Amino acid sequence: MSRPAVTGARRVVVKVGSSSLTTAAGGIDPGRVRDLVDVLAAVRGRGVEVVLVSSGAIAAGLAPLGLARRPRGLAAQQAAASVGQGLLVHRYTEELARHGLTTGQVLLTVDDITRRAHYRNAHQTFAKLLELGVLPIVNENDTVATSEIRFGDNDRLAALVAHLVHADLLLLLSDVDGLYDGHPAQAGTSLLPDIRTEADLSGVAIGSVGAAGVGTGGMVTKVEAARIATGAGVPVVLTSADRAAAALAGDPVGTLFHATGRRRPTRLLWLAHATEPRGSVHLDAGAVRAVTERRASLLAAGVTGASGAFVAGDPVDLVGPDERPVARGLVNFDADEVPALVGRSSADLKRELGAGYEREVVHRDDMVVL
Repeated sequence: MSRPAVTGARRVVVKVGSSSLTTAAGGIDPGRVRDLVDVLAAVRGRGVEVVLVSSGAIAAGLAPLGLARRPRGLAAQQAAASVGQGLLVHRYTEELARHGLTTGQVLLTVDDITRRAHYRNAHQTFAKLLELGVLPIVNENDTVATSEIRFGDNDRLAALVAHLVHADLLLLLSDVDGLYDGHPAQAGTSLLPDIRTEADLSGVAIGSVGAAGVGTGGMVTKVEAARIATGAGVPVVLTSADRAAAALAGDPVGTLFHATGRRRPTRLLWLAHATEPRGSVHLDAGAVRAVTERRASLLAAGVTGASGAFVAGDPVDLVGPDERPVARGLVNFDADEVPALVGRSSADLKRELGAGYEREVVHRDDMVVL
């Protein structure tokens, strides 16, 4: 029985990981790239628009640099990505040209998703590329991204891109053929064909499954990416790269995560799912109610303290009197400024400290309730 959520999709984001593109030695496998491109070209031939999120830049750069395995240091990873990204896209360009298809490279950083002007520009770029019949190939801009502003893995990036381009489907390709209720190598475990709600994941042991040598993602990041996409109304299929054709044809392979929510601003998806808080701002009970029930901005009057070493613009958890996080937001003050704000009205702050202190501690447009 086919899957209508797949067969009805007119715009698809496909994500492929390093482990699905590389040889045992860690370099790019031309045969695997060719097989994937053949599948994508067949989908394009059916009139479906495709965006490819491809890992593999660092892996592609290992051999030219004489590295036996993926380096641990950020600078070495960035060097490998700098060498490998061009090689990877060149390989895709050649293979797509066999089918008469043109590709375009899109390298993204977190700023391109979270800052309004960058986001708008990225959206317009994708729209024009697709309008012109181009198959965009997306990767994180590993060469310049710092550890503080990285997506962390291309699974999350793919989920955010699916939302950014208004995709109808996200296909996550792995070296595992779907989500199992335990480690797939253990006897007695079984494939989960459908995930409709969070309750379907109850009791499922989601370990890190995948090649240890070249990739960064595992099953944990894939399930988290599925949560991001489905929560924004985009269904997700998770399966192995060798089943990509069957998955995109709507065959019941792998695991289908059904959409659970509706579209929301991409930057809020990023804030909820792809950030690590730099600290906490503590709220009194009244502020908790204002933030969670009325979706109001957090004002200084409701703040009781702060912890951590954050600066203005960092993501922080908003924590209630019971020490449980109730929301996450981008804070407008440094941590060392917060003690002077505690319990004060905006009018008092403006009068005593100046107009710059009249602003919200966290604006509601930069906040997501957890």
